[in-house]
Amino acid sequence: MTKVLLSVHVLVAILAIGPIAVAASMFPRYARQLAAGEGDPGGRAAGIAAVLHRICRGYALFGIALPVFGFATAARLGVLTDVWLVISIALTALAAAVLALAVLPAQRRVLASAGGPADPDAPPPQAGRLAMLTGVFNLLWAVVVILMIVRPGSTTGA
Repeated sequence: MTKVLLSVHVLVAILAIGPIAVAASMFPRYARQLAAGEGDPGGRAAGIAAVLHRICRGYALFGIALPVFGFATAARLGVLTDVWLVISIALTALAAAVLALAVLPAQRRVLASAGGPADPDAPPPQAGRLAMLTGVFNLLWAVVVILMIVRPGSTTGA
C-alpha cells in the first residue's frame, strides 16, 4: 500500500505542480505585452494569458491531492515527525500560499486590466513582481523536491 500511495503522490506532484510551474512562468511575458499597451492584434496575448491563468487555477485545485497523498505516505512510512519532512510540509504550505494569495490574484488583475476597466481600488498589475513571485513559487518547489530526494538523516544510503 505504501508503494501505491508514494506512486500516486509522485504522479500528482509531476502532473499538478509541473503545469503550474510552466504556465505561471510563461504568464509574465504576456502580462508585459498587455501592460505595455503595444496593442494586442486579435487579442492573442490576452487569450494566451487567460489560458495560462486557467491552467494555473485548475491544476492548483488538482494539486490539493498532493499533500493528501503525501501525509498518507508519510504516515505509512512513520516519518511524520522527521525534520526533513516537517520542513518540506512548511515549504509546501508556503508555496501554496504564494500561489493562492499572490500569483493567482496578480494574474486575475492583469486579465481584468486587459479586459477593460478593472477595480479602481486595486493596485495596477506589475509583470516584474509577478515574475518574481512565480520564481519564488518555483524555487520553493525545487527545495521541496531536493528534500524529498536527499532526505537528511535517511538510513537508505541515498
